[in-house]
Amino acid sequence: MSAAPSPFSFILETPAAAPEEARRHFLAKLSVETDPADVQLDLERGKKGFVVVDVRSKEAYAERHVPGALNLPSRTITAETTSHLSKDDVIVTYCWGPGCNGSTKAAARFAALGFRVKEMIGGIEYWVKEGHATEGTAARGTPVYTKRGDT
Repeated sequence: MSAAPSPFSFILETPAAAPEEARRHFLAKLSVETDPADVQLDLERGKKGFVVVDVRSKEAYAERHVPGALNLPSRTITAETTSHLSKDDVIVTYCWGPGCNGSTKAAARFAALGFRVKEMIGGIEYWVKEGHATEGTAARGTPVYTKRGDT
Protein backbone atom coordinates (compact mmCIF):
# COMPACT_ATOMS: atom_id res chain seq x y z
CA MET A 1 0.00 0.00 0.00
CA SER A 2 1.42 3.38 -0.97
CA ALA A 3 1.49 6.39 1.31
CA ALA A 4 -1.12 9.09 0.94
CA PRO A 5 -0.03 12.00 -1.26
CA SER A 6 1.57 14.84 0.66
CA PRO A 7 2.17 18.41 -0.47
CA PHE A 8 5.58 18.33 1.24
CA SER A 9 8.71 17.53 -0.82
CA PHE A 10 12.12 16.81 0.68
CA ILE A 11 13.68 17.68 -2.67
CA LEU A 12 11.86 20.96 -3.14
CA GLU A 13 11.92 22.07 0.50
CA THR A 14 15.12 23.99 -0.29
CA PRO A 15 14.74 25.83 -3.58
CA ALA A 16 17.08 24.83 -6.41
CA ALA A 17 19.82 27.28 -7.32
CA ALA A 18 19.43 29.52 -10.31
CA PRO A 19 20.95 27.93 -13.44
CA GLU A 20 23.98 30.25 -13.53
CA GLU A 21 24.67 29.72 -9.83
CA ALA A 22 24.40 25.95 -10.33
CA ARG A 23 26.74 26.10 -13.33
CA ARG A 24 29.39 27.98 -11.29
CA HIS A 25 29.03 25.49 -8.42
CA PHE A 26 29.46 22.42 -10.61
CA LEU A 27 32.39 23.93 -12.54
CA ALA A 28 34.07 24.74 -9.23
CA LYS A 29 33.50 21.16 -8.10
CA LEU A 30 34.99 19.80 -11.34
CA SER A 31 38.03 22.06 -10.90
CA VAL A 32 39.05 20.03 -7.81
CA GLU A 33 37.73 16.56 -8.69
CA THR A 34 38.17 13.93 -11.36
CA ASP A 35 37.03 10.32 -11.57
CA PRO A 36 38.61 6.94 -12.30
CA ALA A 37 37.24 6.77 -15.85
CA ASP A 38 38.76 10.12 -16.82
CA VAL A 39 42.10 9.27 -15.19
CA GLN A 40 42.23 5.87 -16.91
CA LEU A 41 41.41 7.33 -20.33
CA ASP A 42 44.05 10.05 -20.02
CA LEU A 43 46.64 7.49 -18.87
CA GLU A 44 45.69 5.14 -21.72
CA ARG A 45 46.00 7.98 -24.23
CA GLY A 46 49.39 9.02 -22.86
CA LYS A 47 48.23 12.49 -21.86
CA LYS A 48 50.76 14.63 -20.03
CA GLY A 49 50.38 17.42 -17.49
CA PHE A 50 49.31 15.43 -14.45
CA VAL A 51 50.79 13.04 -11.90
CA VAL A 52 48.71 10.40 -10.09
CA VAL A 53 49.63 10.06 -6.42
CA ASP A 54 48.47 7.21 -4.18
CA VAL A 55 48.42 8.66 -0.67
CA ARG A 56 47.83 5.38 1.19
CA SER A 57 50.48 3.53 3.17
CA LYS A 58 53.49 2.00 1.43
CA GLU A 59 52.08 -1.47 2.25
CA ALA A 60 48.70 -0.73 0.67
CA TYR A 61 50.42 0.78 -2.38
CA ALA A 62 52.61 -2.32 -2.76
CA GLU A 63 49.51 -4.53 -2.80
CA ARG A 64 47.55 -2.60 -5.42
CA HIS A 65 47.76 0.79 -7.07
CA VAL A 66 46.88 2.67 -10.24
CA PRO A 67 49.52 1.85 -12.89
CA GLY A 68 52.25 4.46 -12.86
CA ALA A 69 51.01 6.15 -9.68
CA LEU A 70 53.59 7.51 -7.26
CA ASN A 71 53.27 6.66 -3.57
CA LEU A 72 53.39 9.50 -1.09
CA PRO A 73 51.41 8.76 2.09
CA SER A 74 49.35 11.82 3.00
CA ARG A 75 51.06 12.44 6.35
CA THR A 76 54.47 12.56 4.66
CA ILE A 77 53.66 15.33 2.18
CA THR A 78 56.10 18.20 2.76
CA ALA A 79 58.11 20.62 0.68
CA GLU A 80 61.03 18.19 0.91
CA THR A 81 59.11 15.05 -0.10
CA THR A 82 57.48 16.82 -3.05
CA SER A 83 60.57 18.65 -4.34
CA HIS A 84 60.90 16.19 -7.25
CA LEU A 85 57.40 17.06 -8.54
CA SER A 86 56.75 19.85 -11.03
CA LYS A 87 54.32 22.57 -10.09
CA ASP A 88 53.46 22.74 -13.79
CA ASP A 89 51.67 19.37 -13.44
CA VAL A 90 48.29 18.82 -11.80
CA ILE A 91 48.55 16.38 -8.90
CA VAL A 92 45.75 13.78 -8.83
CA THR A 93 45.40 12.27 -5.37
CA TYR A 94 43.55 9.10 -4.37
CA CYS A 95 43.18 6.82 -1.37
CA TRP A 96 40.95 3.84 -0.49
CA GLY A 97 37.50 5.05 -1.55
CA PRO A 98 34.55 7.26 -0.66
CA GLY A 99 34.85 6.38 3.03
CA CYS A 100 38.46 7.60 3.24
CA ASN A 101 39.45 11.25 3.42
CA GLY A 102 43.19 10.67 3.06
CA SER A 103 43.18 11.98 -0.49
CA THR A 104 41.29 15.09 0.62
CA LYS A 105 43.89 15.73 3.33
CA ALA A 106 46.68 15.11 0.83
CA ALA A 107 45.10 17.43 -1.74
CA ALA A 108 44.93 20.19 0.88
CA ARG A 109 48.61 19.64 1.72
CA PHE A 110 49.63 19.74 -1.94
CA ALA A 111 47.61 22.93 -2.47
CA ALA A 112 49.23 24.54 0.59
CA LEU A 113 52.61 23.80 -1.05
CA GLY A 114 51.56 25.62 -4.23
CA PHE A 115 50.51 22.64 -6.38
CA ARG A 116 47.40 22.54 -8.52
CA VAL A 117 45.52 19.45 -7.44
CA LYS A 118 42.46 17.30 -8.13
CA GLU A 119 41.10 14.46 -6.07
CA MET A 120 40.14 11.22 -7.84
CA ILE A 121 36.73 10.53 -6.33
CA GLY A 122 36.04 6.92 -5.47
CA GLY A 123 39.71 6.08 -4.91
CA ILE A 124 41.18 2.67 -5.62
CA GLU A 125 37.83 1.07 -4.71
CA TYR A 126 36.05 2.58 -7.69
CA TRP A 127 39.12 2.19 -9.90
CA VAL A 128 38.84 -1.56 -9.32
CA LYS A 129 35.01 -1.59 -9.52
CA GLU A 130 35.26 -0.03 -12.97
CA GLY A 131 37.56 -2.86 -14.05
CA HIS A 132 40.72 -0.84 -14.58
CA ALA A 133 44.07 -2.63 -14.36
CA THR A 134 46.21 -2.30 -11.26
CA GLU A 135 49.84 -2.93 -10.38
CA GLY A 136 51.07 -4.61 -7.21
CA THR A 137 51.20 -7.94 -5.42
CA ALA A 138 47.42 -8.44 -5.01
CA ALA A 139 45.94 -10.93 -7.44
CA ARG A 140 43.23 -9.71 -9.80
CA GLY A 141 39.88 -10.22 -8.13
CA THR A 142 41.26 -9.86 -4.59
CA PRO A 143 38.96 -7.62 -2.53
CA VAL A 144 40.22 -4.06 -2.17
CA TYR A 145 39.59 -3.99 1.57
CA THR A 146 41.55 -7.05 2.74
CA LYS A 147 43.25 -4.83 5.32
CA ARG A 148 43.49 -1.12 5.85
CA GLY A 149 46.74 0.75 6.31
CA ASP A 150 47.14 4.25 7.62
CA THR A 151 47.09 7.11 5.16
